[in-house]
Amino acid sequence: MRDEIEGNVNQFGVLPAFSMQQLISVWVRDPRIQKNDFWHAYIDYEICLHTASVCFNKKTSSVRRRFSEFVWLRQKLQANSMLMVQLPELPPKNPFFSLNNGQQITERMKGLQKFLEQILQSPLLLSDSCLHLFLQSQLSVSNIEACVAGRTPYSVIQAVRRSGLRRFHSEEDLQKDLSMSCESDSDSLECRDPEHRIKGLAKHKTKRTASLDLIGTSQEEMLSFSSGSL
Repeated sequence: MRDEIEGNVNQFGVLPAFSMQQLISVWVRDPRIQKNDFWHAYIDYEICLHTASVCFNKKTSSVRRRFSEFVWLRQKLQANSMLMVQLPELPPKNPFFSLNNGQQITERMKGLQKFLEQILQSPLLLSDSCLHLFLQSQLSVSNIEACVAGRTPYSVIQAVRRSGLRRFHSEEDLQKDLSMSCESDSDSLECRDPEHRIKGLAKHKTKRTASLDLIGTSQEEMLSFSSGSL
């Protein structure tokens, strides 16, 4: 039986187990042109992941990445695996790649998806924190490296969990310490229902704004009274 299993290991050093392929599904889709400025633009792609695998803290996620970030990921995974795994290739970099060529964009997108599908079949690579942050957070590659090295106030798990709240908080808020995150074993209402916390923060902000307006009105009345007295 062992000889049969070893004979089925593919060229990337992983067993293409049917159960693992069922557990992790990934799509690269929705290419969009992003502009740095008037002269410089690039394309990024949405990475959608759906999984029941215990390897992932978040079971569904959606982030956007550009081609150069895929290049960084492959180099990082290769270095971290210490050449124990032969990584699949990325689609080749075309010097004549055009943002207006739909066929070129589609071919690159399919190549990126194939790359991720093969990566996610490797148990060794699935243990790499860089891969998890790449797939399930919108951190830049420099911030991913800092997070993995322990140079950020948040852990890898916290960064992944917080990524789902990006539409509610600014990037600066996301990088604060544990005040805006919940531990996995927490049973508080705020952890079970993040929207409750958000509404509470909004309500507090409204009250604070009203108080400031009241103070401002009182100050204006005092100034008007003083002017009249003079």
